[in-house]
Amino acid sequence: MVRLADEMARYGNDREAPARAVMGMLGDRWTTLILLVLWQVEIRHAELKRAMEALSYEGAISQRVLTLKLRALERDGFVQRTVSDDVPPKVSYRLTELGQELSERARTMIDWINTRSGTIRENRERYDSESSMDG
Repeated sequence: MVRLADEMARYGNDREAPARAVMGMLGDRWTTLILLVLWQVEIRHAELKRAMEALSYEGAISQRVLTLKLRALERDGFVQRTVSDDVPPKVSYRLTELGQELSERARTMIDWINTRSGTIRENRERYDSESSMDG
């Protein structure tokens, strides 16, 4: 417990502390999927929106939410936004080196979860069964 307290004191535990903010983003509904798509390809905003809708169980992501998520990722240095000189300008997004590293770690976590999904489901079923007997 002391080590954890020291670490939190050193790196911060407020809402804006990087560990807390980035983990919060990764745990939200869209950010990890955005990272995984951008890990595959540099992509224009509209194409990213379509890819998100095709891949997500939740379906459509609003233009506003996608823009806010991309801005947050850009702010932390995970995503680079590029605007072309074309008329009208074309906006595309790609991962930075830092974003690539984060995406690799997210992918590792997802792979770990997927290989243990059977055990996780069994534990859920057991818990739900035992909880229903208590009530």
